[in-house]
Amino acid sequence: MTAVPASTSTRSVPKLLSRPRAQTGMWSWFTTTDHKKIGIMYFVAAMFFFVVAGIEALLLRVQLAVPENTFLSPEVYNQLFTMHGVTMVFFVGIPLGSAFFNYLMPLQIGARDVAFPRLNGFSFWVFCAAGIFMYSGLLMGGLPDGGWFNYAPLSTTVGPDPSGYTTAAAAGGGAGELSGQVHMQRMLLYSVGLQIAGIASLATAVNLIVTVLNMRAPGMTLMRMPIMTWIGFIWSFMVLFAMPVIGIALWELMFDIRFDTHFFNPAAGADPVLWQHMFWLFGHPEVYILIFPAFGILSEVIPTFARKPLFGYTAMVFATIAIGFLGWGVWAHHMFATGMGPIANTAFSLTTMFIAVPTGVKIFNWLGTMWGGKLKLNAAMLFAIGTVAMFTIGGLSGVTHSVVPHNYQQTDTYYVVAHFHYVLFGGLVFGAIAGMYYWYPKVTGRMMNERLGKLNFWTLLVGFNITFGLMHFLGLWGMPRRIDTYAAGFGWARLNYIITIGAFIIAGSVALLVLNMLVSAFRGERAGDDPWDARTLEWMTSSPPPHYNFPETPQVSARDELWHRKHAVAHNGDYVRVPAGGSDDTVTHDEEHADIHMPDPSFFPLLAAIGMPIMGWALFTGGATMIVTLAIGAVITFGALFGWAFEPSAEEAH
Repeated sequence: MTAVPASTSTRSVPKLLSRPRAQTGMWSWFTTTDHKKIGIMYFVAAMFFFVVAGIEALLLRVQLAVPENTFLSPEVYNQLFTMHGVTMVFFVGIPLGSAFFNYLMPLQIGARDVAFPRLNGFSFWVFCAAGIFMYSGLLMGGLPDGGWFNYAPLSTTVGPDPSGYTTAAAAGGGAGELSGQVHMQRMLLYSVGLQIAGIASLATAVNLIVTVLNMRAPGMTLMRMPIMTWIGFIWSFMVLFAMPVIGIALWELMFDIRFDTHFFNPAAGADPVLWQHMFWLFGHPEVYILIFPAFGILSEVIPTFARKPLFGYTAMVFATIAIGFLGWGVWAHHMFATGMGPIANTAFSLTTMFIAVPTGVKIFNWLGTMWGGKLKLNAAMLFAIGTVAMFTIGGLSGVTHSVVPHNYQQTDTYYVVAHFHYVLFGGLVFGAIAGMYYWYPKVTGRMMNERLGKLNFWTLLVGFNITFGLMHFLGLWGMPRRIDTYAAGFGWARLNYIITIGAFIIAGSVALLVLNMLVSAFRGERAGDDPWDARTLEWMTSSPPPHYNFPETPQVSARDELWHRKHAVAHNGDYVRVPAGGSDDTVTHDEEHADIHMPDPSFFPLLAAIGMPIMGWALFTGGATMIVTLAIGAVITFGALFGWAFEPSAEEAH
């Protein structure tokens, strides 16, 4: 960023294209291009959807607590378990990654912002538009009800005859017409809503990739980057290649539902498992897209509180790259029961075993970092250790999926539910909470309450293992997933009742977390710039960081740059702390640094996002109404993009 005197611009700017000037207050959040504010908004939105998904899960557990329960109707149950999965994957997991990487990666590489600040704002508002679109079904014909996987052709079939294939678009006549219309709306919510969400993810991925490749501080080679940034870099490539796969499948699904095409119609010659191949070709890389943010968080938290550098940095980097490649070759282990044949089953069985190797390397890196370290068991470290333990359990049960005969038995049972919750809740959520406790002082300038944090950890650990640990036994005892009730004679009642109790313990623990965050924001102990004696560049600036991140771009000469600035080698070879004032590890924040030019706020990203759900809702109508509504949405979106393209540059505006 270069300094441009305010007097250099003599050009008058049309009022329509002039930028909003608000730097504080609510309007500043709607128009911000600051990567830190956008990261915070991603985090708040993800937490909101996390609470929504948690409420959905509690309702499901109340229904399953006792046999033959009528608390929820089968129709409502299907909608709730579908939206619970969709919300956790697309509106909690991916946005949490976007939140952490958006906020931290520019700081960790010594940059002042991301490469495309307005595109960053656009990605967030498109994500919000997707969430609003998906949940607008509450005001219409209901929410999607085909599961988060939404298997076609089952999801596109309407009518009581399971052997027939009547699409929602083709259904007609009396009750059948009503059923077809409602089903069409629910499936359109799914297909269009996730396409909109995919646009947001792609925008974030492109932005972070370009930022890392072009905006690293002088001296920061790729192998000097913090491991969190490395993992975010690889995460971005996985998002970039995975989202188009599901995007094509969703586009075809939308045309099947709305315009009676036959991409997934077996009666018209389509492959009945085509959707599964396309979905899981996206879906298994998606598993690693969800868990990678936690990997990055662990790789920062554990070295800080073990008082050691990360064990096997290079091995960690290449193990992450290996997972990024191998993750594309294991998708069909979700499909062993579809009858692919022994050759395909054997191939995907082997790749499922192979991908455990780089994952195991990471686990041993974290254990090696803790081994012999001076562990500080605060809340962040407890959650980090808990993440390693819970993810390892999930990984071990995952390897059993590679054994084809065993996979036949456990497919569509609660054993699978237990497995992926140990990976995604035990990995992603535990890891994300570790990151919350670790970086909360940097974001807010205040410390979270450690006593509440430790209570938060132990209650979540107990509730989590009660809930999902027992599901392994339910699955091995034959309880299928996706059922809204069960008979009393199967012997599942007692475990289901205990599992429901565990789910409410989890809810109480999450409430503790939210309470701790809210109270600490106003009453927490004030944090210094570097309260943890950390290792990476984000701790070299103030807490919270200024708008421009760093008054001067840091010069990097080592991996863990900040730690090396604070320590020196003694005569005996040990690292010792440099006396206060003996190093240049601090930056001054007394001045406003008005000469530093940062990207101006813009309302065009928000406007461009608003038009997208309007175009989606147009598909719910027909005839002239659909054309008019599509036109309105298109004018808003493309008009905003046009204004964005011709928005004056910072030099012209000042």
